[in-house]
Amino acid sequence: MKDMKGKTMSNNLMTNFMYAYRLRRMLASMFLALALLLPLPSLAANTLEEVQNRGTLSCGVSQGLPGFSNPDDRGRWTGMDVDFCRAVAAAVLGNADKVTFTPLSAKDRFTALQSGDIDLLSRNTTWTTQRDSRLGFDFGGVWFYDGQAFMVRKRANVRSVRDLNGASICANSGTTTELNAADYFRTNNMDYEMVTFEKTDESIAAYDAGRCDAYTTDASGLYAQRLKLRRPNQHVILPEIISKEPLGPVVRQNDSVWADVVRWTMFATIAAEELDVTSKNVFRQIQECVSAEPLQKSVGAPPVGARRHRWRGFGAGQAMGVSHRSPGRQLCRNLSAQYRRRLAAQN
Repeated sequence: MKDMKGKTMSNNLMTNFMYAYRLRRMLASMFLALALLLPLPSLAANTLEEVQNRGTLSCGVSQGLPGFSNPDDRGRWTGMDVDFCRAVAAAVLGNADKVTFTPLSAKDRFTALQSGDIDLLSRNTTWTTQRDSRLGFDFGGVWFYDGQAFMVRKRANVRSVRDLNGASICANSGTTTELNAADYFRTNNMDYEMVTFEKTDESIAAYDAGRCDAYTTDASGLYAQRLKLRRPNQHVILPEIISKEPLGPVVRQNDSVWADVVRWTMFATIAAEELDVTSKNVFRQIQECVSAEPLQKSVGAPPVGARRHRWRGFGAGQAMGVSHRSPGRQLCRNLSAQYRRRLAAQN
């Protein structure tokens, strides 16, 4: 009986050992497979130091989108995305003009950022889970909140996207536009033909030439691109917004200092709008907050509200490696001023 009991216990121990061994091997295989699916982390970078040593900021922008990034007749880039690049240059280099602009297609923009050809991507780019994780990028925040829409010719008498069943649609390749359109038409049991082009100008030109029944992209982009058509007034943007498109600046992952600089540059322009700070009064506003601090401490008074709190927060720029006066330098215009000048006035 003792021998039988001993053999039984031995067999149980062996069974448990084999089970644990197989379990460990299975878990190891699972973790290995998961690791192979994830992007390999890059070495920690210091883009801020590279930009300051170089003396210029390299910023990726669109190939021409009025209101966001577009060269004027003299070749000078203008638009909200361009203004943001200049704000970052002012923050880290003390001069908003120390920036070079690289026009990029939707297809090439991420490769340029990953390879280090540009320091910052400010090109009407949608913040998505895949781009934030699998592609290895960090977004600085939402610079402009948009949504996808459709443009058609007035004479087509199309009132809704639902009327586009069987239509041919022009769009840019390598964007969320294609996926959003596919989801919408599939969900509504509609047929369509997608005609894609790498460059935005090619897409809008094809639509203008009659190769497509409709043109789709972000709504702001439709209003901007409509200005390029031969007869803009003969085209209309349909009312439906079929997606959410939070657009923002993009940097490489594993570079937290540079991401902080980009993020807080954006926050500075947003806070400036809230606090009614402009390029004309910014330094006076800062000085008023600093001057009031000793007096308030001596009488035990509360701080000067949100204004003092915000500007003291931006003073932390020195800890990020930028000048303590960077909030003032970067505020060529606050966010609402940029919107009125770049988008509302044109559209």
